[in-house]
Amino acid sequence: MKKYPEFGSALRRLRFEKGLSQEALAERAGMASHAHLCRLENGRKQPTVEMLFRLAEALEIPASVIILEMEKERLLHS
Repeated sequence: MKKYPEFGSALRRLRFEKGLSQEALAERAGMASHAHLCRLENGRKQPTVEMLFRLAEALEIPASVIILEMEKERLLHS
């Protein structure tokens, strides 16, 4: 069961919009590997606030954009 599907869906969509692979985004965000990013996108892990900001910086967007995209996902699936 996915615990955090809204974050994962939003992150995946934003990553696709930027034309980045999981590996490229993980590298930009300073992650050791893309495995953690995969778990975030699959909704199996929840990001820390620090990770949210690191991913936003790596995507070159404000963190608030990720949160707004999460809200859109939640509303679509409620």
